[in-house]
Amino acid sequence: MKHFRTILPAQRAPFSIGHSDRLLLIGSCFTENIGARLHSGKFPVYINPFGIVYNPVSMTRCLNHLLLDNQQFEENNLFEHAGLWHSWEHHGHFSRPDRAAALAGINTALKTAAAHLKKTNRLLLTLGTADVFTLRSTGEVVANNHKMPTALFEQGRISVAETAERITAVLEKIKLQNPDLQVILTVSPVRHIRNGLVENQRSKATLLLACEQICQALPYAHYFPAYELLLDDLRDYRFYANDMLHPSEVGADYIWQFFGDTFFSEETRRLYTRVEKITAAMQHRPFHPETPEHRAFARAQLVAIEQLSEEHPELDFSMEKGHFLHIS
Repeated sequence: MKHFRTILPAQRAPFSIGHSDRLLLIGSCFTENIGARLHSGKFPVYINPFGIVYNPVSMTRCLNHLLLDNQQFEENNLFEHAGLWHSWEHHGHFSRPDRAAALAGINTALKTAAAHLKKTNRLLLTLGTADVFTLRSTGEVVANNHKMPTALFEQGRISVAETAERITAVLEKIKLQNPDLQVILTVSPVRHIRNGLVENQRSKATLLLACEQICQALPYAHYFPAYELLLDDLRDYRFYANDMLHPSEVGADYIWQFFGDTFFSEETRRLYTRVEKITAAMQHRPFHPETPEHRAFARAQLVAIEQLSEEHPELDFSMEKGHFLHIS
């Protein structure tokens, strides 16, 4: 039968991702999507310790911060705008009306992520754009401009060579600390069209070529084709959200399935399926929760949780258990 699209076949990676691995994910909002699915599946994962970051300069600076023991951000690293205290290195998720609260949140995440990185053996980096905003007053590339006036910044594009050099350098440092490290590089399929479609494609092309160079230089770095899956395999606006920039839920599901086909063993897939049934059951909202049938449903989930907990004591089902205990 003739196919009416170009299908990108999944190929097994030379390593796997399982529930005994420790994962760190850094990058664009696509990282958040994959990370949320891994977290829901009970994988030990830490996602974006500096919040969403899009460009390679900010991503590598984030990783370098995590490698420095006992380093903390200080009050002079923050600035106030529109009633909030911000950091140029962090997403607005960390911004707060109170400077001390903002700083505490930033440093708590830094400390937790630095400890997590020491044991990380699976690192996923999702590059969003090669375009960078440089603060004119300091020459610093910012991770987020926090809706500050455009006159404060100079916009440019990091080159293929500099992108590859920066990422390769920090990955080599992490590899020395974590000898069993495997790295997954991907380019976000989310389009950045503020400067137009042509400039977006040039930016993505820069990132794609940089990923190729990194993978050629480092045998433990591997490319995952999220960008190609949405733009070349699915290749239809049916698979985009209403903004026509982000993947729709169906598109994200397809990429996630491909991710599992690439990195999950059969054992991991079976365990994930069992976990998914419990987390999906927790999302179920019955019309009549007070019925005996629904209480029986909750008790059945508790039995499934107990069985999984006995087989895999490293998995944390405390939230799900509390939910179903309340019902039963």
